[in-house]
Amino acid sequence: MMGQFWWPHGWDGYSCNSGVGLPGPGQDPLELLQTLQLLWTKQELGKLKEEIRRGFARLEDPLAALLAMLESSSDWKGKGHSLGYCITTELQLWIKAHPAVPQSGTKLKKLQARVLGMLSQCPANLLDPLISIYQLHTADRNYLLEHVSHLYLQGNYKEAAMLSIKLKLQPYQDVEKMCTPLLLQDKANLVEEYVAEYPEVQRKLLQTLDTWCEPSFNIRDIIRPYQGLSKCKPEKLNRRVLSKLIFRLLERFNVDSALCPNVINQRHLRTLNYLFYKRFVEKTMTEENWADHIQSTVGENRWLQAHLVQSLLRHCNARGAARWARHCRVPPEMLPQAVAEELQKLHIQDRVEEVTKADNYEVSKKKDYYQLPIPRENIHFLQTWEETLRCWEKVLQPGQVVGVDMEWKPSFGMVGKPRVALLQLALKDEVFLLDLPRLLEQAEAEGEKEKLPHFIQMLYSDAAIIKLGYGMSGDLSSLAATCSALKDTEKQMQGVVDLLAVDKQLQWGKDGRKVDGLSLEHSHEERGVRQPERGLSLLVQHVLGKPLDKTEQLSNWEKRPLREEQILYAASDAYCLLEIYERLCKDPESFGLSSDLTESLVGKQSKKPRAKKQLNKQEAPSPSGQEFQGPRMEPSRPPAPISPQEFSVVCDNMLQGLGRYLRCLGVDVRLLDNEDDHRKAAEIARQEGRVILTSGLPYQTLRSQVGEGRCFSVNCSQKAKDQALQVLKHFNVQVSLGDIFSRCQVCNCNKYLKVPRERMKQLVESSRRVSGEHSAGCPGSRSCGATVPGCDTAQAGCAPHGEQAEGTELCGAATGLAGDTALQVTAIPPGVLDRAELTDFYCCTCCGKVFWEGSHFGRVVSQFQDVLVASGDTQSIYERS
Repeated sequence: MMGQFWWPHGWDGYSCNSGVGLPGPGQDPLELLQTLQLLWTKQELGKLKEEIRRGFARLEDPLAALLAMLESSSDWKGKGHSLGYCITTELQLWIKAHPAVPQSGTKLKKLQARVLGMLSQCPANLLDPLISIYQLHTADRNYLLEHVSHLYLQGNYKEAAMLSIKLKLQPYQDVEKMCTPLLLQDKANLVEEYVAEYPEVQRKLLQTLDTWCEPSFNIRDIIRPYQGLSKCKPEKLNRRVLSKLIFRLLERFNVDSALCPNVINQRHLRTLNYLFYKRFVEKTMTEENWADHIQSTVGENRWLQAHLVQSLLRHCNARGAARWARHCRVPPEMLPQAVAEELQKLHIQDRVEEVTKADNYEVSKKKDYYQLPIPRENIHFLQTWEETLRCWEKVLQPGQVVGVDMEWKPSFGMVGKPRVALLQLALKDEVFLLDLPRLLEQAEAEGEKEKLPHFIQMLYSDAAIIKLGYGMSGDLSSLAATCSALKDTEKQMQGVVDLLAVDKQLQWGKDGRKVDGLSLEHSHEERGVRQPERGLSLLVQHVLGKPLDKTEQLSNWEKRPLREEQILYAASDAYCLLEIYERLCKDPESFGLSSDLTESLVGKQSKKPRAKKQLNKQEAPSPSGQEFQGPRMEPSRPPAPISPQEFSVVCDNMLQGLGRYLRCLGVDVRLLDNEDDHRKAAEIARQEGRVILTSGLPYQTLRSQVGEGRCFSVNCSQKAKDQALQVLKHFNVQVSLGDIFSRCQVCNCNKYLKVPRERMKQLVESSRRVSGEHSAGCPGSRSCGATVPGCDTAQAGCAPHGEQAEGTELCGAATGLAGDTALQVTAIPPGVLDRAELTDFYCCTCCGKVFWEGSHFGRVVSQFQDVLVASGDTQSIYERS
């Protein structure tokens, strides 16, 4: 049924009598509009608003008058505040202030029809006032849906969605039909707004997006009807982008992830691959941890179990695959014949012998790692409030120094923030491990759920107690997710020492050893093949001589009872903080720290709250790409200067331009391909010891997979050249003239073959005779098309100054290098070979790309003069032409 308007008595129409001066009863509203336009032009806003109110009071039908004025003026169609917006909002206020009598439904329906035609053209700030004034929520729903459908068919998808949101029509529309063109136009934010208030619509959208992620689904079927769409970005509907959108929606709207089995299975499959990498390639995960996570990841999912069996066969022999298949309870009918046969042969004794052998191997490794200096009986696992109260009596003592750490079950990128499962508090002679879920459950059952948060807040806010941590802000974020009452703990904390901030200030040699000659007891070679230490483990190695054993790091910390290895690991993680702090305070100068270490770390932090906070256990980027430093020491020191040869990076596929600039300056750069998943950057970084360069949301995922300071967020709004300057300055990379073009821009190789011009002419002529071509094309023309930033391919303009290749020879007259590498000589324009000043050419021994000296060297020197340093090499081969 139609709604009703309320107007002063007698207002049921208006007549268009002409007049001058102040508008009188029945006056044409367009004359009022002229008066208002004059005041608007003069910017006399006070008089304008008074004139609007007085004018509407003298009009016969203000609603019809408003539409007449808006239809006659183009001013209101622009962005921002306009005269039309001012008139509309003043009328809205005037209506609320005056009693009225009902207006007929027929007239109202006609006015609603007129205003609906205007809504698709008006700016967003006019939608709400017009909908309110003309009570469009009371209009016939089918009529409104028909109007929105008309907008949609005209290709006005954004306007149709926005009007649907304002009129609350989403429950009556096809969510896939409404949202698909918006996603193609990269308007995911509008899609989120469209479904925000309707849980059922949210579920329908998520189910639709998940079906698009089915392996057999052809995404082109969705895109085809919208191929003529302006600003269409079909790449926004690839499975990787859709997966990220689905997980964001699941988390934002707190929807059960079981609604999206396809993306969940794909995420679990990536987790499965990651677990196999950790166990069988990196070898940094124990069998117990690996089995726990495999079981929780695969569960009873037959699709994942099939992938598990295949992965087992790739990494183990059939017997090993059968053993783990039995452990993870993979149904026999899903096993390949060889594995099924081995499964029948297995006996319990075989399994016991294997486990015993593994245990002995693990014990033999322990001597290479940091060991707890306190007896096992001094480690207390607390699950009751009586035990916990005795703990707090010891911890909450003035002058106490407490090592604090927390553990939680790894999420492997799934929805939601991690919840703390174990809180470790280390004192000089004992360590307390608090079973947080059990204690919170008990407190809530007893009606005292604020009891534990109260104690934790007392600890962190007491300036008389020194709290030691490593990446404390990330721990506190997880603590707040576990217990909402602790969300403001970070703002209140005093007497805190975050050893992550200290770690950034320590001065280490380039080989990873202390500059004062602190000798590590075992080199990496002596310890066997193992991944380089990172984070707290690396700090423990530097300060105490041995790293932490991190094989239990990825344990399932929610599973009870905890294994003995987990208990020892958790206690060590907290207790080592005490020993590091004691060692640094005892001899700070030998570590390059100021002598007043305690005052600089604790005293100055306790005087005022921190202005910034970290997001995790490593530095987090600000929007500008700079990284928060957390609590700083005095005096602060920049990173030790390094050369491009000492700096190696992997660039995410969003930053290929940045990668080419860094290669241009001699940095060792790996570039991800467009189709590569962001996680591949973490794998490369771990395997090759590289720093990850990324930006935006991938940073949040990647930074947790590498060591502190090994992932940097680049400002994606900057140009590639400015990004390169930002990276070089942040890591204090000092570039010399000899570094410029020392790497091939195409393949990253730093070995070149120097070829005299006359010899190069012979090679070009020989190549053209063989191929019968005299054009500038060449085999592998795509490689030839790869350009130095800002450099024309036809004028490479650079002479590589990299390492000269040893034992590399030209194969007779052929255009080939040793190892079947084709020399791309036909990419050289004929005119270049005739330039007398070019005596030599430089050939990349890896991809065959040919370079020569030219003007581009000077441009690069000019662009990067801020990071260039003087070089002792006065015989640089670079010449500006």
